[in-house]
Amino acid sequence: MLAMAIGVLWFLIGLVILCGIIYLAIWVIEQFVMAIPPKVKQGVWVIVLLLALIALLTVVAGGGLGSLHTPFR
Repeated sequence: MLAMAIGVLWFLIGLVILCGIIYLAIWVIEQFVMAIPPKVKQGVWVIVLLLALIALLTVVAGGGLGSLHTPFR
């Protein structure tokens, strides 16, 4: 039970960092390169959300974060 809680906490920390990096990348592209259509930004966030849900379910199901990096065992 403790391992799952630690796994979920690491997942949340990683998710916050990932969202920050994506937000920063979108901001830099919009400020210095070109405007990004709202549907494209929405699509990027939907993909991030789906991947995050898959990762969270893997951690909760007992796979741990290590199985996310090596799916072909």
